[in-house]
Amino acid sequence: MEIVNIEAKTFEAMLSKFESFAIRMEHLCHLYGGRESEWLDNQDVCMLLNISPRTLQTLRDNGTLAYSQINHKTYYKPEDVYNIIEK
Repeated sequence: MEIVNIEAKTFEAMLSKFESFAIRMEHLCHLYGGRESEWLDNQDVCMLLNISPRTLQTLRDNGTLAYSQINHKTYYKPEDVYNIIEK
């Protein structure tokens, strides 16, 4: 284990920045927190489109279906999936 010493003034500045960041994140979570249930994951999309995970991968690869990734998990906007159904 490595020990790092810093001045109290530097520590207080770091703590202040972290607290400011935490407050901003809480504010953003409050604004957009209820929206995560609107996103669909791989399993949801496969069930809606009645396709295999590999076919879903192909739709992502060729740009047919837009997606977002958070921590190696893939999410889709419902409107993008419904556009695929309409086609």
